[in-house]
Parts: sequence; structure tokens; C-alpha cells
Amino acid sequence: MSSGVKYVHRLSGTQGANSEELTMSKCSADETPVCCCMDVGTIMDNSDCTASYSRVFTHRVDADETLAALSARARSVESEPCQITPTFTEVENGVRLDIDFVFACEAETLIFQLGLR
Repeated sequence: MSSGVKYVHRLSGTQGANSEELTMSKCSADETPVCCCMDVGTIMDNSDCTASYSRVFTHRVDADETLAALSARARSVESEPCQITPTFTEVENGVRLDIDFVFACEAETLIFQLGLR
């Protein structure tokens, strides 16, 4: 705790000798000042900006409609152009649609994924 950032918390309404001072180092995943809390950067570090989708459709037209709908949804959350890479594969029961959506940041990926639930 000697080289960390100093955070000071004073109890409201107290000053001087009666004040409580809490010093802690900069937060990390192992060391959090409040139970069940951590810095957002600990969870979202922009290392995973890709959302993937895969489904088998009976008809190609259904796959095309789904691609259009998901692309529109991705465009609604992007801050910079999202790279959308669809792959159509003929399978025994129809056509499999695989799509990779690469967003500019992990927050957009998360917003997109949560919007699909």
C-alpha cells in the first residue's frame, strides 16, 4: 500500500481529530474497497470486441433476413463502423449462417449482446 494512490474518506460532519481517514492503494481485481465492486477496466479491457452468431436455417431467405436484422442492430450501437463478416455454409438441413461482429470497443460488443436477449 505504500506506492498506491491515496484515497481519503472522511465521515460526514466530522473534522480534525475526530475524522476517519482511509488510505488504500489503487483498486485491482484482488483488492476492492467495497464488497462486490471493482473497476470497470478490470472486467472490460477491450480485449474481446467480437460478438459471434451462428444458426442453421431451413431456407436461405430466412438467413438473409436475420443477417439484415442483426446488421441493423449492430449499426445502432456502433461508434465507428462495425466490421460484419457473414459466412453461409450449406448443411444437410439447410444453410448455416455464421456472423462475426467486430466492434470498436468491448462496451459496444456488450451492449449489442445484451440487446439480443
